[in-house]
Amino acid sequence: MRTNSRRTFLRAALVGASAMAAPLPPAGVAHAASRSAGAPAASSGEAPGGPGADAGFAPADKTGFGTSRTKASPVWFTLQGGRMSETYFPDLSTPASRQTQLVITDGKTFAERLSDGEHRTELCAADGPPSYRITSRGTGWSAVTRYVTDPERAAVLIDAEVRSETGTPLRVFVLHDPSLSGEGNDDSAFPQDGALVAKDRHAASALLAADGFAESTVGYLGVNDGWSELSENKGRLTHHYATAGPGNVVQTGRLRMDGLTRTRQLVVLGFGEKPAEAVRTARRSLRGGFEAASRAYEQGWRDYLSGLPEAPGSLAGPADRALYTASIVMLASSEDKRNPGAFIASPSMPWAFGTDRRIAPTTGSYHLVWARDLYHIGTGLLAAGDYAAADRAMDHLLRTQLSDGHWSQNHTVDGTPYWTNIQLDETSAPMLLAWMLDRHDARTLRQLRHGADFILKFKSEEGYKAPFSPQERWEEQSGYSPSTIASAIAALVCLADLMQRGGQGGESAKYLAAADEWRESLDGWTVSTNGPHSSQPYYLRLTKDGRPDKGTAYELGNNNEDEADQRTVVDAGFLELVRLGIKPADDPVVRNSLAVVDRELAVDTPAGRHWHRYSGDGYGEQPDGSPWAVDRPEVRTTYGRVWPIFSGERGEYELLRGERESAAGRLRDIARTASATLMLPEQVWDDRPPVPRVESGTGTASATPLAWTHAQYIRLARSVERGAPVEYPTVVAERYLHGG
Repeated sequence: MRTNSRRTFLRAALVGASAMAAPLPPAGVAHAASRSAGAPAASSGEAPGGPGADAGFAPADKTGFGTSRTKASPVWFTLQGGRMSETYFPDLSTPASRQTQLVITDGKTFAERLSDGEHRTELCAADGPPSYRITSRGTGWSAVTRYVTDPERAAVLIDAEVRSETGTPLRVFVLHDPSLSGEGNDDSAFPQDGALVAKDRHAASALLAADGFAESTVGYLGVNDGWSELSENKGRLTHHYATAGPGNVVQTGRLRMDGLTRTRQLVVLGFGEKPAEAVRTARRSLRGGFEAASRAYEQGWRDYLSGLPEAPGSLAGPADRALYTASIVMLASSEDKRNPGAFIASPSMPWAFGTDRRIAPTTGSYHLVWARDLYHIGTGLLAAGDYAAADRAMDHLLRTQLSDGHWSQNHTVDGTPYWTNIQLDETSAPMLLAWMLDRHDARTLRQLRHGADFILKFKSEEGYKAPFSPQERWEEQSGYSPSTIASAIAALVCLADLMQRGGQGGESAKYLAAADEWRESLDGWTVSTNGPHSSQPYYLRLTKDGRPDKGTAYELGNNNEDEADQRTVVDAGFLELVRLGIKPADDPVVRNSLAVVDRELAVDTPAGRHWHRYSGDGYGEQPDGSPWAVDRPEVRTTYGRVWPIFSGERGEYELLRGERESAAGRLRDIARTASATLMLPEQVWDDRPPVPRVESGTGTASATPLAWTHAQYIRLARSVERGAPVEYPTVVAERYLHGG
């Protein structure tokens, strides 16, 4: 299934965003709610064979991500591989289902899911709203499905049109795989008031069709679920179970469609805390109809976008402006509605994070909040002109600070820590964002000072003091990292400036003293003069001991079990020293380090030049394109591919060197990695793609869309227009570069 999904996604990526299908005729509201009354026909008894196969989530290369602008609708949907993949309810850290899609059959010779055929995903509107259309084709049939959420309530609406291409009557089923409260192994399913209902202890869902279900069943995944029956019996259900669970249940209902005289049907997935609420929600959305919900959904997004400044003049044409708008929409969609300012990194669970319970015992990974990512999202929103959203992000950071002063590695949208390692750059990030927002009120300063004091007092288990960090920004290694040290120095200087503005300048000396000391020491901690990559000094990714000329070895991880001499491992994290005003762009060590990085990490692709994270990175797919995993005997080698965000970082550096045209080229390179539906990925294939299935420079099955990449695109677009990075902390540059 994963191979087929990737193949069909690649087909979709070849279709330009402008290649829109003709608009569908209005979906009639003649789908009267009264016609859906009554339980699904002939369903009875409890399904045997529980609890079913272990729950896993869909691949992370999403082709769509949508929600309304309203707080009244705390539900989000994603698309992947020709079907609706995960939905989220009641918040963005909680998946509520794994997939919802159609199964089409002639009842005699074949049964095919939408994800099995050829499919193309497109944006329905050219001006920004995240409403989508999927056009699919299979054995003698074609289908068009459209997706929006109801702005008035927690429901996803699917407008489905299926046509027979041969004149043979078809049977059309809807297949729904619930995963309420983020856990798919404890759901129960049953019919209620004409709906297929699922529930667990915390939430419920209800699946309704405008004309009801002609037949239905519920079963356990991989045992007797509807798809297993339909695929094994050439499109016919041999059992019609009414109830199942608790376990990994799958619900299946046959729509009253034949692809000839009955070609259109509205399907609604509603949510609530209890089954009755979920059914009521779905029924109200069904009564309102798809077209009314779609108009309100799209208008809400147009109203939001109309309140922002025009796209920057640095964008070359309509396609670039469309990506800029889509990037704003992606960031705005990533904010939780119950927890304002909680922007997640991505609505996805890449690779083993979505399938391997040893790595992710509970659902998590990218649909969480990182302080570092939130800084990038916040500065991206500032560049887009949404100051209120950036302020909410700052408020969220203040609400989620831990009692000892630091910020967790990441947390769910309600602030509950998820991964608990300490990364000093994540405790620095709130100070940098606060400076951008000029937040110097007493409460903000009190909490930021608490964070700064944590950094100053920090001492690792190995006995190293800050700015040594238990993890650097790639969350895999402890040590002295140029990027972490850069963020800590800049954060302390920015905090001191905020304290001055807030009437506390007399108490800022210790923060400035630490920043000054670390700036003087950082090259001694991180610059090698005898490493193998150059006869001239260059920055390392990190040192484990603050001795960059010593060949201290460490294991890189991510299936790379060989120990590497720290002098051989480089990344471009030292560019943070320039972006944050600590080093000049023409610093000779910076320039030489760039030459090293370009030799060691750069890859030229059809989508421009992009870079690996660091030497020997293994965070990415296996050589044949199979998913990343760790600690599995069958997975011996994985390759981290190249990341578009580094084109943004290089572009910001080039602006500080006065190379505006080069920076504009980096902006175009990021744009060239976008999917047909304007999703920007975490990683794109390097010069080792699993040939011939994919092309270098196109998105992998990494987290897509990634908020950091979209934020970087927005920020660089505005920065190229202005001729300098918009998030540049001038107070730091004044202190260290201009004799301040």
